[in-house]
Amino acid sequence: MSQRTATPFNPFCLTVFAVAMSVSPWCAAESTIDFAIPSAPLADALLQFSEISGIKVFFSTDVAKDLRSSEVKGNYSADQALQKLLSGSGLRYRFSDANTITLEHDPTGIQKPGSDGSSTLPAVSVVGKVAYDATDPYNPDYSLPNAITATKTDTPIMKTPMNIQVVPKALMNDQQNINIIDAITKNVSGIQANHDSGNIYENFTVRGFGSGDIYRNGLLRGFGTYDLANIEQFEVIKGPASMLYGRGQPGGLVNYVTKKGLNTPYYSLQQQFGSYDQYRTTADATGSIDKNGELRYRVNFSYQDIGSFKQFINDERYFIAPTLSWRPNDRFEANLEVEHKHERRVDDWGIPAIGNRPAPVPLSRSYQDSAKKVEMDTTLVAYDWAFKFDDNWKVKNRFLWENWDTLYNEVGTESLQADNRTLDRFYRKGPATQETYSTNLDLTGKFNLFGSEHEVLLGGDYYHNTFATLGVRYLNAPIAPSIDIFNPVYHVVDEGAANAMAPGRHFARKEERFGVYFQDSIALFEKLHIMGGGRYDWVTYGTGFSPTSFALAKANFSDQEDQKFSPRVGILYQPWNWLSLYSSYSESLGFANQGQAFSGQSFKPEEAEQYETGFKTEFFDQRLSSTVSFYHLTKTNTITNDPAHPGYVIAAGKARGRGIEVDIKGQITEYLNLLTTYAFTDIRYVNADAPLLGQRPINVPEHQASLWGTYQFTNHFKAGLGGVLVGKRNGDNYNPVDLPGYITMDAMAAYTLPVGKTHLTTQLNINNLLDKGYYTGTGGGRDSITTGNPLSVMGSIRLQY
Repeated sequence: MSQRTATPFNPFCLTVFAVAMSVSPWCAAESTIDFAIPSAPLADALLQFSEISGIKVFFSTDVAKDLRSSEVKGNYSADQALQKLLSGSGLRYRFSDANTITLEHDPTGIQKPGSDGSSTLPAVSVVGKVAYDATDPYNPDYSLPNAITATKTDTPIMKTPMNIQVVPKALMNDQQNINIIDAITKNVSGIQANHDSGNIYENFTVRGFGSGDIYRNGLLRGFGTYDLANIEQFEVIKGPASMLYGRGQPGGLVNYVTKKGLNTPYYSLQQQFGSYDQYRTTADATGSIDKNGELRYRVNFSYQDIGSFKQFINDERYFIAPTLSWRPNDRFEANLEVEHKHERRVDDWGIPAIGNRPAPVPLSRSYQDSAKKVEMDTTLVAYDWAFKFDDNWKVKNRFLWENWDTLYNEVGTESLQADNRTLDRFYRKGPATQETYSTNLDLTGKFNLFGSEHEVLLGGDYYHNTFATLGVRYLNAPIAPSIDIFNPVYHVVDEGAANAMAPGRHFARKEERFGVYFQDSIALFEKLHIMGGGRYDWVTYGTGFSPTSFALAKANFSDQEDQKFSPRVGILYQPWNWLSLYSSYSESLGFANQGQAFSGQSFKPEEAEQYETGFKTEFFDQRLSSTVSFYHLTKTNTITNDPAHPGYVIAAGKARGRGIEVDIKGQITEYLNLLTTYAFTDIRYVNADAPLLGQRPINVPEHQASLWGTYQFTNHFKAGLGGVLVGKRNGDNYNPVDLPGYITMDAMAAYTLPVGKTHLTTQLNINNLLDKGYYTGTGGGRDSITTGNPLSVMGSIRLQY
């Protein structure tokens, strides 16, 4: 039984907390226990923890003074339950030797909410392993052990036979990322940003193949832009993910996990300000609505006005995301989320190429006409709920609805004339709308069969997306006259004349996907893990176009249906806790028929298959993790931009990609966090028309690497340094353009100052420290090359309490 002692250790009766337990019970606590400990005085909660877990707890009376525990309800290992009990108390524990961890204050030296902050704890030893609650806003970890995207179950990454990378909030905060492009491309190997349509959409290329879809909590969203304010972490799956998510690009997909309401009150207000008139304000508030912590709220807000070193380019946005979470007992949980975003932006269409190099013009040059802004309004409503039938079986349902209204009002670039100085442009003005709703239902269960442990998943999902341009004026000269790239003249577009002309682009697109899937993860002999599953998809996709009316566009609508079974199998062997060896095979159904051909023809659906093998490691008690993978990936029925008809696509044939990827991140010592990545990507068109045969797809470097590290010099001061290396890339498939490789360096410094029960953090980040000029990529061809930012500074003041 647990027992309480009251042995004074010094005349000032300093608070002492000691937990004594044998190593074997704690290691056995890897299995989960059903805890039901409400928020209570810490001493009482620790006694309940001891009675439930069977682990003896010894502590002095003074340790519980003025401290309350966090609620622990549900199935957790003993160490996870102790972490949750101590969450928000201002206490943490760290690994000291093979069998001991040390209980101490947070390394920032700041007391967290929930503690009175009146005394300093001497370090004492307990047995266990170090960890932070993944959703703790103060969590400094770069390496997180679990991710739900790869398997739709909360499976440890070390036991998942595929490459999945997690970008946590702590890393994004250290780098002061203000968009998802920087958050992912700087921190995950083998992934680059796409630059389509003037960078109006945020999406990526993974393992050399474009991936236009972004997932939110496991559900597919339509294309658009995204705000980091309510994002907890990103999870990037490498390789085909069709077995669980259906139609998609075979390189991988990006899923982000949103913030949910917390039981412990937490508030944050941050003001960022940077070079070129960049301003961003964010706020985060969460806590319990009722005294039992069953109903919780969270509200995230942001406002930004982001300028640029390029003329006219700007992005103004406000975003708000309230959330309600309800957990009346340890079996049921529901979350309701709402988002609204209003954005006004001037898109960046880049500069053209001359010959096989970007044009020799200033990198700050813009070929817009003026600061005409595209306006976008997005409203999203999502919910999810989960019910546990018992300790082994659970059902979960998710739903998402999103409406995205756009009012185009912009000048874009088309092609450079033969004189290599006259750039043709277009003017686009008018409304467009997109509506998306998606849902899924998953049943998961665990059971033993003939000595093997099984975790099964049965599910189905549905996705519906419509997009329409409702009378967009798509005008060339004389309304949008050509411009001299060396001596541009602005403010010449006659908007009044454009308004007087009849709309010329009515377009309708509709896509529906329905799929059913199954998966079984089998554990044998505690070291061998086998995963297998498959999915059957029914996909319908169609478009309609008319230059005169939307009614005719709908009348001209034609569609086609694709069906495919996509299997995935994987095997993982874990000879020691710190090492996993894995291999996998997967197939996918792709996007090829989404393109619009000038002739009106439809395309066969893309299909792909991948073989992958690799290994994963965890060192320093799971604080430092790594993944090394080798893959061979082929995709058939690919498409590319039509060189004779801008804005259209043509068949491109078969592409083959193979490569090596390395991702290492986590904590080297108590004070040093590190992230490093490397990707070798050998991708070519291997069965295609003569102009494409042997070519690399655009924007994909053969070599890419990054390095980032921070060091906690004192309890209050932290500094960091890093860099990104990107090799030479191709900028156009039919008329090759060499985009030079580049290296950029970044640095940061942060100082945290205690202010009562709150703490104030001032931070300074310097990006492109060496002020290198470079090109980030091309938006589909040689006439839209995007230039990178020069040396810039981002400052921040953040108050947390």
